[in-house]
Amino acid sequence: MATIEPYDTNGGRRYRVRYRKPDNSQTDKRGFKTKREAELFLAEIAIGRSAGTFIDPALARATIATVGDAWLASRSGLKPSSLAVMESAWRLHVRPHWGSVQIGKVRRSDIEAWVVELRRPDRGRPLSPATIHRCHGILSAVLEAAVRDRKISNNPARGIRLPARERREHNYLSHEEVFRLASESGSRGTLVKLLAYTGLRWGEASGLRVKDVDLDRNRLWVRQNAVYVKGFVIVGTPKTHQQRMVPFPSFLSDEITSALLERRDDDLVFPGRFGQPQITPTKQDGSWFERALRLAELSPMTIHDLRHTAASLAVSAGANVKAVQKMLGHKSAAMTLDVYADLFDDDLSAVAERLDDVVRSSIVGKTWALDHSGRSHVGSKRLKSPEIRASSEGGTRTRDTTIMSRVL
Repeated sequence: MATIEPYDTNGGRRYRVRYRKPDNSQTDKRGFKTKREAELFLAEIAIGRSAGTFIDPALARATIATVGDAWLASRSGLKPSSLAVMESAWRLHVRPHWGSVQIGKVRRSDIEAWVVELRRPDRGRPLSPATIHRCHGILSAVLEAAVRDRKISNNPARGIRLPARERREHNYLSHEEVFRLASESGSRGTLVKLLAYTGLRWGEASGLRVKDVDLDRNRLWVRQNAVYVKGFVIVGTPKTHQQRMVPFPSFLSDEITSALLERRDDDLVFPGRFGQPQITPTKQDGSWFERALRLAELSPMTIHDLRHTAASLAVSAGANVKAVQKMLGHKSAAMTLDVYADLFDDDLSAVAERLDDVVRSSIVGKTWALDHSGRSHVGSKRLKSPEIRASSEGGTRTRDTTIMSRVL
């Protein structure tokens, strides 16, 4: 049985609501300034119990830190590289600001102000749009977990306007530039060519084993991915958890064959100094890739740009978007188009040119003649020319109409 009881405080009369939760345990909530407020709260409790949407106010007092730490611990199934990025954003940007705030006291306006604060240039080092999207995504996911656990009724982070992501311009190398870079990469020249002509991710190439190479069919079997996380190289499944076959051009066969000599099936094709997967070369001046770029007189780029180069060279060779998708291991052709839309811009002009060629070749010799009455004969149809039609409809414009043939 629910009751409303008044009590006196130094600030005046207040009201306490005693009620039972769905598990039949008794609790109360106090501090209502008017009896009307207490009655409205009690009505919400009754509706929530009957509709199955009851929210226990006591649970809403849990802090973001408590709920967030539990949520992050439940993400253990993510790939180590993805989890490391998420943990970093939570530790550096989300938890310090929101950790002590109770779940039930998070307001949409507070989240909006926080997003603006992250981009302020006077805060020392404003975060990039991509990092802000990640931070907001983590906070939103924590609040969504609280909604599912009936700690709060809705997620105030939904629909927050975020800064537009900045799309980095891709660097594409030509065939000549790829070979020049490979030449300056020394013993890693074959690896550079493989990345530029197959589109493998660095982790996929560094985790490639001898048994994954099919020299008879010029195919690579992508089964694992080696990533560098927190000082360790971790070997796992490919990025999308999907294995795939990737073709390589025949001119690489001899170099790949040489790389496989005197190695066992489980050995790496491109091992590091001590037989372990190689660490991703960075943009620092000391990396072998940075030195090779300078010696080859090429603009600064990342090793991942060789994957972009592979997509560019494949498209220029006539590959369609579906073939590029399969080669790169994207989940869908739509994703490939989204990432490499600039590579398919020329296709728009090509479509128009091909349509023009088809039309011209299919109707050569057919003519459209205008007779003295200004009518055009197309099969059995008789259509007035625009000039004659305007005149017959009482228009004021006049133009000389001549008998002519139009041949497409």
